[in-house]
Amino acid sequence: MTSSPAPAFHHALAAHTTVTLAYTDADGPQACAVLYAPTDRATLLFVSSPTTRHGRALDGARTAFTVQADHQDWRTITGLQGHGTCRLLTDPEARAAAWTTYTTRFTFLADDPALTAALARTALWELTPTDLRLIDNSQGFGHHRQWPA
Repeated sequence: MTSSPAPAFHHALAAHTTVTLAYTDADGPQACAVLYAPTDRATLLFVSSPTTRHGRALDGARTAFTVQADHQDWRTITGLQGHGTCRLLTDPEARAAAWTTYTTRFTFLADDPALTAALARTALWELTPTDLRLIDNSQGFGHHRQWPA
């Protein structure tokens, strides 16, 4: 990301926990939903095995994504749409920092040592947005802000 989006974009990323990633591989289009932790750079960290279909397809791939809460009334829908690039975090220092961010966001992991151990053995990923669209129907149907403008 060349510049950081406005605080409203950071706030929207912090307000949600699940991102749906859309990508294409040799078998065609596919989507997956993963829990994410936003960083102060407005990137999204998520955990997934590199052996899954999306894990095999995402490293270095350009992806589309959406972030929103479930069960919203259409008049008050808020969320984000965007494009970005995913990368597998292989550097031990970057992975450690990402894991700290992730486990700080999802404190329930501390309550389940087996789950924490399983996730610690899998891969950490970073989604770096190249553009974001902040949707806020509470300001009118289809109201949005775009980054970069």
